[in-house]
Amino acid sequence: MAELIFKDEVYSVAGAAMEVYYKLGIGFLEPVYQGALAIEFNGRGIPYVREPRLQISYKDVLLNKTYRPDFVCFDQIIVELKSMARLSGVAEAQIINYLKITKKRVGLLVNFGSLPRLEWKRYVI
Repeated sequence: MAELIFKDEVYSVAGAAMEVYYKLGIGFLEPVYQGALAIEFNGRGIPYVREPRLQISYKDVLLNKTYRPDFVCFDQIIVELKSMARLSGVAEAQIINYLKITKKRVGLLVNFGSLPRLEWKRYVI
């Protein structure tokens, strides 16, 4: 059976997100969860960069548009946060596009707006 890529790292990020979800619950906007998750990452020693700028090119020409995922953890995992009743296809496309832009293989889409528990999905390309 194939080994999961960045298994331990993904579980540590998901565990931090679960702690934030259990402490804050639902109903806040994404920036609140982002700030709380940064505190949780610091407390757990999870290395991260918050909202790095991603530049996009087309035919080797940089476009005048940048994107900013919520976090890049362990220099390998794109983490995108949402606060909605259910994850949508648009949110999934967003994380997949971030993976394509960065050429990173693993992404986590974390939704703090779902009941009765945190909703998170792991993406690998």
